[in-house]
Amino acid sequence: MFKTNESTADRIFRIILGLVLLSLVFFGPKTNWGYIGIVPLLVGVVGICPVYRLLGINNAHKRELCD
Repeated sequence: MFKTNESTADRIFRIILGLVLLSLVFFGPKTNWGYIGIVPLLVGVVGICPVYRLLGINNAHKRELCD
């Protein structure tokens, strides 16, 4: 349905960022702001960034594109 618009490196970065932010809920300052990490985590797992789609950005390599 939708084509991936993120490179593998971008996806890995978003997943790590999401996990780090989510860890703030359970470790460290234990703040609820860590739940914002759900957004980059999901975007990284799915591989489709809505902001990239709105701006017409596609940094996925041709061999990484999904039909």
